Amino acid sequence: MEIKQDLSQRRQKIEQFRASSSWSALHAEQLGQSIASSWQRSSSAAIPEDRSAAPLIHLQKETYSSTLANALQYCAQDLKHIAEQSSMVLAVADMGSTIIWSASSPQMKSAAESVHFIEGGQWREELVGTNALALSLKTQQSSCVFSNEHYMSSIHDWVCYAAPIVDPHSQQLLGVIDLSTTWQQHNSLGLLAAERCASIIQSALLEHQKQQLYIRAFSVPQVLFNGKVLVLTPRQIEILTILALCPQGLSLDSLHQALYGERKVSMGTLKAEMSQLRDVLGGMLGSRPYRLLAHVEADFLLTEQALDAGYIDSALKLCSGVFLAKTESPFLCAWRDCLESRLSDAVFKANETDVLLKHVARFPEAIDAVERLIELMPKTNPVYQTLLKYKDS
Repeated sequence: MEIKQDLSQRRQKIEQFRASSSWSALHAEQLGQSIASSWQRSSSAAIPEDRSAAPLIHLQKETYSSTLANALQYCAQDLKHIAEQSSMVLAVADMGSTIIWSASSPQMKSAAESVHFIEGGQWREELVGTNALALSLKTQQSSCVFSNEHYMSSIHDWVCYAAPIVDPHSQQLLGVIDLSTTWQQHNSLGLLAAERCASIIQSALLEHQKQQLYIRAFSVPQVLFNGKVLVLTPRQIEILTILALCPQGLSLDSLHQALYGERKVSMGTLKAEMSQLRDVLGGMLGSRPYRLLAHVEADFLLTEQALDAGYIDSALKLCSGVFLAKTESPFLCAWRDCLESRLSDAVFKANETDVLLKHVARFPEAIDAVERLIELMPKTNPVYQTLLKYKDS
């Protein structure tokens, strides 16, 4: 633990930075580039000046973080014990920075409740400004936010340590864990503690997902079973994708129609495909109706769930390419059209220019994202003129 006098001096220096009317490279270096960038984003966001607590929502049973919620059933008691023994409040949030689970020591309980650092608290940067939970999700790295580095003055007495939670099979970012206490208790080992808690959840995910199928359908299609890449034909990947989108299962006729439409392909051909898939999946493919018996995750399902939850930036980040670009399946083509329509609507509600710029880099034809960037960017930004030329070309 650092000496209290040193911590007080650190607070004073941070306050001097906050009061500074102009920024320099030295400021960013001394403060930390990630904190400095977050301050700039926070200052340009429409956050009410009198905001002292995070917006609070009622969590639905079916949330974007169902995978995390299930994993917490295996490790909640261990995490609760850590929070109580360390005089901290511990929170797990989903990809949209909404807290889905929390546990607190008696010392932090009242403080956590007063700022809504509890289940349902929305800690997105554009809502509450700089905080470790949102910063860790944005950078996908462990983050510490000390005292008045936070944007909201109501948590200037806090120090927070956060670490991303990654699916051990797919390496997909699922959420974040945050440990918080008072700034006087700041410890250089805090980040290690957060990372240790993240590993506890990741171990629980392994326990929960003993038979896990992960489908990547954006950009280069790929299927992983228990973390290992399966050698499959494009048609077999299409079949698994259809079944992932129809968890209730499909009859042979319905699956044939979804896959081939009016193309003249025999039922025997599809039966042969299903037989091969059953061998590859080790019995994790049910019949009558055909359905997947393994735990299924997919980049396109996460994108859909992100859109359902209103996590626009998360959805755009997940969409790394065209959904099954070469498919001729009428069912999958229709689903792709629906998804692209929803993503286009989301683009016009997105507020993060860096996310939109990456989206345009992946999809050069995304004029909707270009138009939204023109709306968001100041005319003095060098990229603004480039975007205008791109739109008119």
